[in-house]
Amino acid sequence: MKPRILIVLCLGTLLLAACAAPAAKPAEAPPVEEAPEKPTQEPEPTEIPAETEAPVLSEDEGPPEPVEETMPFELTSTAFANGEPIPVKYSCDGEDISPPLAWGDPPEGTGSFALIMDDPDAPVGTWNHWIVFNIPANTYGLEEDLPITGINQVPEFISIAKNSWSRNDYGGPCPPGGTHRYFFKLYALDIILSLDENTDKSQLLAAMEGHILAEAELMGTYTR
Repeated sequence: MKPRILIVLCLGTLLLAACAAPAAKPAEAPPVEEAPEKPTQEPEPTEIPAETEAPVLSEDEGPPEPVEETMPFELTSTAFANGEPIPVKYSCDGEDISPPLAWGDPPEGTGSFALIMDDPDAPVGTWNHWIVFNIPANTYGLEEDLPITGINQVPEFISIAKNSWSRNDYGGPCPPGGTHRYFFKLYALDIILSLDENTDKSQLLAAMEGHILAEAELMGTYTR
C-alpha cells in the first residue's frame, strides 16, 4: 500500500501545481536612452601667415622709377618773405643791389622769363625800378647783385630794359617818405623777345601780350 500512497501524493501535487495561477512575469525595465556623446571639438588649427615674398622683377622691368615732384611756380627770395620789409642793403640807403630771387617749375612750353619790379605807391604814379627780360627758360632764379647793366650782357643773354630813371639797371627802393610796396612780378613766356636797349615797360608789356603762360608775384615793403 505504501507505494500507491506515494504515487497518489505525487499526482496530487502535480495537479495542484497545474491549477495554480501562473506567476506574473517581472516587469521589464524600459530601456535607458543613452545621451548622445558630445562630439569632441578639436581646436582649430592656427594659421601661420605665409612669409611675404618680395616681388620678383623680370630683367626687362627693372626697379621702379622715382616720381619727380614738381615745385609750384612761385616767386620767393631768401632776403625777405612776401609782405615783409626789404632789407636796407637792397635800397638806395644801402648797397642798392638787386636781391636774390628764386622760382619753381614753369609751365610746359616756356621759352623765357620776364621780371618787372615797380612801386605803385610813388607820388607820381607807378615807378619802375627794374625790368628784366629774356631770362633763359632753364633758369630757376637770379643771384644777388645781378652782374648786368645793359642790353644783351652776360649772363646768358639776359636783357634789362629802361626803368623810370631811364637806366638799364636795378634801382632799389627809395621812397620820399612813408611805407611803400614793391612788387616783383615774374612772367613765363612762350617766346624769346626781340627787343633792343631802348625798350621800356610799356613796350615790354605790349610784346608779351598773348605770350604769357603763367605769372608769379612777390611783394616787399620799404619805409623811410
